[in-house]
Amino acid sequence: MIEEADRLERFLPLSYRTPKEQDYIRFLWEAFETNVEHGKYQFAFLAYHMLVMSFVYFNIWQIRQIRPEEFATALIGFGKDMEKDLLEATSPFTFHVVNESHVMGFLKLIQCDNGKIGTYTKLVRDRNETAHSNGNIFFSTEEELAIKVREIIRAVAEIQDHSEGIIVEGYRRFLAESADPEAREHFEVKNQVREVLIHGSYMSLSDLSFCAKLDIAEFAAHPFSAEIEAIHAEVKSWIESEEALAA
Repeated sequence: MIEEADRLERFLPLSYRTPKEQDYIRFLWEAFETNVEHGKYQFAFLAYHMLVMSFVYFNIWQIRQIRPEEFATALIGFGKDMEKDLLEATSPFTFHVVNESHVMGFLKLIQCDNGKIGTYTKLVRDRNETAHSNGNIFFSTEEELAIKVREIIRAVAEIQDHSEGIIVEGYRRFLAESADPEAREHFEVKNQVREVLIHGSYMSLSDLSFCAKLDIAEFAAHPFSAEIEAIHAEVKSWIESEEALAA
């Protein structure tokens, strides 16, 4: 497999809400790897693009979860039916109903400017060109595909960097709401982190790294500060475990 391609794993969720979602992501990875192995680089690109759009959908889902009012405001101009579908969505993949070029506009909510959004939208146009029966083979060598993968990873890393503020905002809220072991969803710290933070919020390894950098000294006066310290330590433990598996 192209060396840089698997860097995308760091930006995809560590856990999915349903087996169907997990199977879908696994299917795309297998399609990418199989087509690279057999020299079908154009089809490999299509599978990789779908993985990247999934990353974008998960990113927008987190915006929707953490800043619901801003997300709702961003829906102004959408048709009533689509607005209703997006507000009541139960899966990030619901965003597929929005034109892929237009869905990039949601990234303005994490301070991506028009120039950057134009760059990300170009990736959609590139996909459209390769997906049509136009008589052209755009990626005939592995090196050509590798160049495109590097371009995509740069864009993904940029989007992720813009997500840091909102991820940390959501993490602060999670710590505050999870501090009291008698009131939170799971008494055990490990279960609370796994089920509510990671599984419930589609957290990626990169997302957790943002969380781990938070200086929890701001919670020093909290009545459950020891629980918050334990939760924060568990997040760091998750990162260590996942990085050890990836090594």
